[in-house]
Amino acid sequence: MTASDFWNDQAQANKLIRELKGLKALVDPLKEAEKRAADARELLDLSEGDQEMEAQIEVESGLLAQIVAKLEIQVLLSGQYDNCNALLNLNSGAGGTESCDWTSMLFRMYTRWAENKGYKVEVYDVLDGEEAGIKNVSIRIEGDKAYGYLRAEKGVHRLVRISPFDANKRRHTSFASVDVIPEIDDDVEVAINPDDLKIDVFRSSGPGGQSVNTADSAVRITHIPTGFITSSQVERSQLQNKARCMRVLKAKLFELKQQAMDDKLAAESGQKQKIEWGSQIRSYVMQPYQLVKDHRTDVETGNVAKVMDGEIDMFIEAFLKMKT
Repeated sequence: MTASDFWNDQAQANKLIRELKGLKALVDPLKEAEKRAADARELLDLSEGDQEMEAQIEVESGLLAQIVAKLEIQVLLSGQYDNCNALLNLNSGAGGTESCDWTSMLFRMYTRWAENKGYKVEVYDVLDGEEAGIKNVSIRIEGDKAYGYLRAEKGVHRLVRISPFDANKRRHTSFASVDVIPEIDDDVEVAINPDDLKIDVFRSSGPGGQSVNTADSAVRITHIPTGFITSSQVERSQLQNKARCMRVLKAKLFELKQQAMDDKLAAESGQKQKIEWGSQIRSYVMQPYQLVKDHRTDVETGNVAKVMDGEIDMFIEAFLKMKT
């Protein structure tokens, strides 16, 4: 980073800075843990039954335990693509307005989670519900180990509550699916035949005003062999929106290839893998009682409001520990 030509290649420079942050996230807490452990040993040798010093040792031990717990999670986030940014796609399930509203609630939950971690959130594409909420939204979350954390969220999320859209105040169950893929680096080769692509351009939707697109700048790309569809309408330039679509499509095709390889290895070794995509991973119950429960790890909490405000690390960390 001290080289005079370091910033000549912005993309490579940013990549190295992200790598440095990731290494510091491991090394700095480790150094702090070692220092606190040494301090605690020294206090223990000097305490000789001194209650005040023993209380201080207890405080130091508690802080040390917290640091070690965080280090454990960092070690678990050591997968090949865990350090990548994350591309999320939220889709409402059957249930019309109810499911669309649930999707918008999940969108807010993940946005708040990312903001709490200091991550950057970009909306690539959004399709609003006919009456309320969101039918589908694609977002990019940029930050250290964003994909490593959010891969724990892939699956179907279930909501149980008294519907605000039901005049009879009946309890409704809604579903929304969350798909998460890593945003792979540009140096990773993924072959895409231009003849396999159907590219549509259209006018971006928006609230209007001076910033609304007056040209057909939004782009939708369909990969015909797989049926994958990616779209972007957030940029004013058609070329920029197309580049965003291609980035997401590349990531989807790469993940499909990796999944096929994993399935083949599992079949050859006689392993029976659990197919998690499309499975119900977590329930959020708001009535008649308050409970959020992850069905994979059995971790649960009665504080639904905090969870919907982005406090989902307890579920993510339990999932990561379970997968080791």
